[in-house]
Amino acid sequence: MPDSFPQYSTQEIVALRPDRATLDPRRPYNFFVEREHNATGTLVDVATLFLTNRECPFRCLMCDLWKQTLVESVSPGDIPEQIRWGLRQLSPAREIKLYNSGNFFDPKAIPPDDYPEIAELVRTFDNVIVENHPNLCHERCLEFRDLIAPATLEIALGLETCHPQVLESLNKQMTLNDFERATTFLHAEGIQTRTFLLLKPPFLNESEAVEWTLKSLDYAFDCGVSCCAVIPTRAGNGMMDRLQTEGAFAPPRGDSLETVLEEGLRTERGRVFVDLWDVEAFFPCHACRDQRLERLNRMNLHQILLPPISCAECGS
Repeated sequence: MPDSFPQYSTQEIVALRPDRATLDPRRPYNFFVEREHNATGTLVDVATLFLTNRECPFRCLMCDLWKQTLVESVSPGDIPEQIRWGLRQLSPAREIKLYNSGNFFDPKAIPPDDYPEIAELVRTFDNVIVENHPNLCHERCLEFRDLIAPATLEIALGLETCHPQVLESLNKQMTLNDFERATTFLHAEGIQTRTFLLLKPPFLNESEAVEWTLKSLDYAFDCGVSCCAVIPTRAGNGMMDRLQTEGAFAPPRGDSLETVLEEGLRTERGRVFVDLWDVEAFFPCHACRDQRLERLNRMNLHQILLPPISCAECGS
């Protein structure tokens, strides 16, 4: 294992960015109902709202979520209005995700004064899932947990990888100790956690990427996380395109995504999902692509292993 990988400053990362979207601070930038295998083993409908708010301050190397954020903080009342409006567009659901392209407990993103009104809108759900940086897990999490009762609170934390040198290179401004400290605090307070993991972050080849994603699954489950969502790393944010041109990054192959989900499910340590947003690009064979994507989707939904796909066209 190398002692370190290249480090890039926040200024370098931001300088390479393309344009961000133009957004309405009174509307979520996306919303839908998705099905998910929940913590009780039940397949439930989840109302998922992508809230419009100020950009995350951490500026991770690989992140492209800033494209759907604002330069300035939202005004008081904007976030409750986004949730109220979004829920009116959606069919009923058992659980809700309030994802905000950053950190729910960053006061410059989600104003704490809005917590009571947000709680009024979501406490009828069984479970409320928000995303947050490990270093922003503190008393505000407990305040919101209490406000949304009887709904339970689950916090999604971005671990990305347990490879310490790669993690440092991502400009995430956290260590593995920070992640462990956050999960220990949250679990002691009755707040469940899930985590996001990257498949093939920069500086790893294909076999290393699979190896370290599987190690990261084990690490997260060792920390008491109940669910891991594996996200294939992509270009498109400026910095990742530069690294791809320099040979320091390449997107993962589809068979690596299949392997990670298969091996993750075999451990039976917790739920493992793979992110299927726009993954067609990772499966170049037109003859078997649809079958492979449907298999991954069914494995996500039911958390069971399914027979592998064989294809005479591509030989896999």
